[in-house]
Formats: sequence, structure tokens, C-alpha cells
Amino acid sequence: MHTVRDATFEVLRHTGMTTIFCNPGSTEISLLTGLPDDLDFVLALHEGSVIGMATGWAIGHDAPALAVLHTTAGLGNAVGAIATARANRVPMVILVGQQDRRHLAQEPFLAGRLAGLAGDYPVHTDHPVRAQDVPGAVARAFHQATTFAGPALVVVPMDDWAAPYEGETVTAPARLLRPVSVPDADLAPLVELLAGARAPAIVTGAGACGGWDALVALAERLGCPVWQESFGARAGFPQDHPLYVGVLPADRPRLRAALAEHDVVLTVGAPVFRQYGYEPGPLVEPGTTIALVTDDPAEAHRSPAELAYLARPDQVCARLAQLVPPREPGPGPHFPSQEPGAAALRAEPVPDGPLRPVRVLRELAARLPEDVVLVEETPSSRPDLHRLLPARNPLGFVSAAMGGLGFALPAAVGLRMALPDRPVVAVVGDGAALCGVQALWSAAHYRVGTLFVVLANGRYAVMDRLAEQHGGKAPWPAFDEVSMAGMARALGCEAIRINDHGELTAALDDVLPTLAARREPLLLDVSVSVDPDFQA
Repeated sequence: MHTVRDATFEVLRHTGMTTIFCNPGSTEISLLTGLPDDLDFVLALHEGSVIGMATGWAIGHDAPALAVLHTTAGLGNAVGAIATARANRVPMVILVGQQDRRHLAQEPFLAGRLAGLAGDYPVHTDHPVRAQDVPGAVARAFHQATTFAGPALVVVPMDDWAAPYEGETVTAPARLLRPVSVPDADLAPLVELLAGARAPAIVTGAGACGGWDALVALAERLGCPVWQESFGARAGFPQDHPLYVGVLPADRPRLRAALAEHDVVLTVGAPVFRQYGYEPGPLVEPGTTIALVTDDPAEAHRSPAELAYLARPDQVCARLAQLVPPREPGPGPHFPSQEPGAAALRAEPVPDGPLRPVRVLRELAARLPEDVVLVEETPSSRPDLHRLLPARNPLGFVSAAMGGLGFALPAAVGLRMALPDRPVVAVVGDGAALCGVQALWSAAHYRVGTLFVVLANGRYAVMDRLAEQHGGKAPWPAFDEVSMAGMARALGCEAIRINDHGELTAALDDVLPTLAARREPLLLDVSVSVDPDFQA
């Protein structure tokens, strides 16, 4: 008998979703037992790691990933990671188990009240009315996840998988095309705006990471500075380019100051403009016109811009680079990196005392290859990381746009699974690492050769500094007795404790030259002091 399960597997093969990230429960047993050999199962020990690894896999493949979660407990545990996937604009199909349809009305043990449990973070949620509707629901979820760049959920009762599927129709297109061209006539208002600009600037973000060449051509055509959005999930522009000037400030006074001299600001693949703490006043000074190009409908609808295009950023930028007349670079705030090169860095005297995060990042900067995939989750060291480790490829900076901790370790595992021949490095604070530490078991078990560099200061440094800025003492204690190296080893992952500069450079010199070929994960538990100059 051809079953709903068989038909769903055919959908998974057709869509390329043949790797299943999961932490299983009893409501998924009927789906997962006896998987066909062409479907790969990847176990994570916590649902946050399930979604985090699937997020990295989807970023690496630039295609939807597949995750399976266990009814209420599994979906509930994963909500924070689902929110991050949505903020990071990562396509994903999530199958959520449910109790047997035949007695759901009695709310048996493990029956999930799943409607709305993940809030508005999924781009689509489906509860198929019949078992035979499941294959079509999975196919539609694939299209929804792709179109709206986020997680799409399908809730499936456990008895549905064995139901017959004979003579049924998959209610979704087998192939969905999304035309991307923008007519020149529609671009005319933006061409006119840019051509008449006295001092234009570009702000770019994660939504432009797939179109670096087009954006570079446009920036060079305009001869204008390029800013990176604040709290971006990925770099939207090569950060070693002479026109790149840094990360846009995330508060209104500094934002206005940064953009004050520009009469036109073109935002590409980023919102207008993401902030952190509230400050009164406008986003830009009077007389500055904001234009937006994004393929995210929600981003377009909420951004206060005079002119907005809902379109593929790479296509729009490529055409603008041909239509806009060239101009000479103006006297903009160009800040090429002044950091010393690798040879000069090695010649610097080694500072006495405990390692500071900035020194660890400098040693990494002197050794990382240009094609490195760098995953970041170290809030108290992020400004130094931006300054010292510029993204030199579209995956040279990957981060959690949502702000919740626990992203980097599982995402780095998923990225290396998707890109087995690329060097992948995660730079993580110990507070963030503790929220996703279960992913280290998956890295070790599946022989995923990621390097995890944990900057361990034994505390939530950002929160401590925020408490100081609010004029009070933090009520939470330090956790400096926690050993990240010990936890990693307990999960089967090789780890080295780093206490001084010599140990750090020896470890980096040993692992980084062969990182792309490495098949075993390694965690460096680097003891660092809290940077006294850090401002939260």
C-alpha cells in the first residue's frame, strides 16, 4: 500500500530536503522508523540545536532545510531558535508531531495545543484537515519557506503517516518560478534620485549577501561609502573594500550623525533602520532622502522610506550600476582598516597579564583564510570582531539577528555539514555557548570539523555592564567555575584549555592551516579578562 509517509518522502526527494534534523519523540516514531537509505537523519540533543543546525545547513546550501520536532515539548523548546531563523531570513520546513488524530478530542497524553505556540515567527503554519493532505502541505511549506525566507510549520498527527495515499493529488506546484527582473521604467525614479544626489551613501545588510558583485559595482559607480546594518545576520558587502566604512550605529543620535552629510541614503537588503535602545528624534537629519530595495515584504512595509522597491536586491543593483551615471568619490568618511598585517602583528610585544578578547581576535585575524565561514556570537566582543575580522566573502560573518543566545554552536555545525570543504570557525562567548552546548555532541558524532573559539570570561559581561550603566549592582553571580573544555569533552568533542598567549598561538598555528580538511571538531576554551573599555 502506498502511504502518506511514502508520498511525503517523494516530496522531500523532489524538493531536495533529504537531510532530517531532529530530536525525536514518540509522536514521530511512525515517521522516522526504518527511513529509506537516501534520507539522512541528524540527531541533536536539544531542539534549539535541531533548529540551529538546520539554520546553518540552510544558509550553507541556500535552500530550505528540514527539521522534525516533538509535539508541545519539542516545539516549545525550539521557539527561540525558530525566532532567530525568521529574523535571519532562513528558509526551513518544520514537521511537528501530534498525538493520534483518532482521539485528539479527548486530549490524550502528549496531545499538543500547538496552534500559535510559536507565535507569529513561522512564515506559514498548516494543520492538514486529512491525513492525505499532508504531502501537499509539506510541498506548500517548502514554497512558503522559500518565498518568504523563513520557517514554515506543518503539524502532523502520528497516525497520518500510515494512512493510504492512492489516487490522491499533491496540492502544490511541482515547480514554482519567481521572475526577478525589474523594468527600467519602474527603476526610473530611483535612477533619477541617485543621479541627482550630491553625496549618496549605501546601507546594506543580510538581504544583499547573495549579490555582492552587483552591490560593489553600484557602490563604485556612485563612489559612495557603504555601511553595514546594525545587528545584521550576515554581511551585505565586502568589509575589506575601500568604500566600506563600518557598522551603522544602533541609536538615533549617532545614526543621524553618521548619515548627516548624505542627501540620499539607499538601503539594500536591510530595514530602515534597526535600533537597540530607544532614543527620541528622527532617524536622519532633515533633507536626507531614504530609498529602500528589499525582497522582504515585511521589511518593506515597516520601513519609513520615501521610495521603496519590493524586488531582488542583486537584480536591482546590477541594473542600477548600468543606468546610474558614474560619479567621482566624494569626501565621505572612508575608514579603511588600520589594523596591522599578520607580520606586523606577530612582531608586536606580547602584553603581560590575562588574555584580552581583542588579542585573541587579532591572533585569529592574522591566520584566518579568506574563504573562512565565520560564525559570531560574542556580544561583549562584537565591536572588536567587526573591526578586526572583516568579512571577505558572503559567509565571512554569520550571526543571530534576533539577539537570543544559543545560535552559534549549532549553526556552525550545520554550516560545516553543508560546506564540508570550507573552513568554519565559531567565535562565541561562554554565556552564549552554554545555551547551545548540546550541538558539540552532534559535531563529534557526525565528525564535523568545526573550530569553536570560546571567549570564556565566566560571566554575562554585557548584562554586567548594562547594570552598571543603570546605576545598580547586578543580582546574578559569575559562573567562572564552569569549564567549557570539560563540558565539550563530556560531549565527545576534543577541547583545549587556553590560559596564555603562547598556548593560544600554538593551538591556532596547529589547527588553522588544515581546518578545511579537518574531520573532527575542536573547542578552544580561551580564558579572557573582561575588557575594561567595553560599552554595552
